[in-house]
Amino acid sequence: MLRAVAHLPAHHGRGAAIDSITLAHDERRLRRKLLTGKNGTEVLVDFPNTVTLDHEGALELEDGRLFEILAAKEILYAVTANDAAHLLRLAWHIGNRHTPAQLDADRILIKRDHVLKTMLEGLGAKVSDVTEPFFAEHGAYHSHNHAEPAHALLARK
Repeated sequence: MLRAVAHLPAHHGRGAAIDSITLAHDERRLRRKLLTGKNGTEVLVDFPNTVTLDHEGALELEDGRLFEILAAKEILYAVTANDAAHLLRLAWHIGNRHTPAQLDADRILIKRDHVLKTMLEGLGAKVSDVTEPFFAEHGAYHSHNHAEPAHALLARK
């Protein structure tokens, strides 16, 4: 079994990967986990802190090779509004329920939940079923340094 020593951001430019894994939004946020790629490569992730793995990013393995991370298509709602102010109000209501959301200029993506759908439609939103990769906003306390190797984080402690 191989061990991941760092996570690299999307478009890292470090070359081709030996294998890849497709993960949902929730699965791409991890600290310790055994991953198995589509070709059977097993990779142990054991970072000192929780990380969020980027779509088309990679895990750098202890032998220098790469293991690619891909975002899975997920079953979501696309929430649209009458105008920008309406979309902002809808975002507030979604956030007030602590629901992970992807905020785009003209829509909000959320995981399907019939209670939220009913609430949003009651607020005048149009809610449509979509299936696509999900990139929810990170919380305020999320680390924004995607490329720092795990051994560098350990050295700082």
